[in-house]
Amino acid sequence: MNSSSRSEWHAGGSGEPSMPKLVSLAEAAEQFGISVKTLRRRISDGTVRGYRVGRLIRVDMNDLLENLVEEIPAARCGQ
Repeated sequence: MNSSSRSEWHAGGSGEPSMPKLVSLAEAAEQFGISVKTLRRRISDGTVRGYRVGRLIRVDMNDLLENLVEEIPAARCGQ
C-alpha cells in the first residue's frame, strides 16, 4: 500500500472518505446474502477491492455498498 492510498482513508470533514470497515469474506457474504465464492469473483474481476491482512482477505463494507448494491427502478404501471 502506498502513502496516497493511506491518505484516502483519513477521517475528515464532510465529503472526505473515512477509514474502511474491513470484514471477513464470510461476514460480508452473510450481510449481503451472497456466497463467499461470489465475493471472491467480484474481487477477481475488479468490481470490489480486497485487502490482504496477513494471510486473511478482507473487504470494505462501504465499498460493497457502493459497488454491489444497485437500485432497481420502479416499473411504471398503467402507462
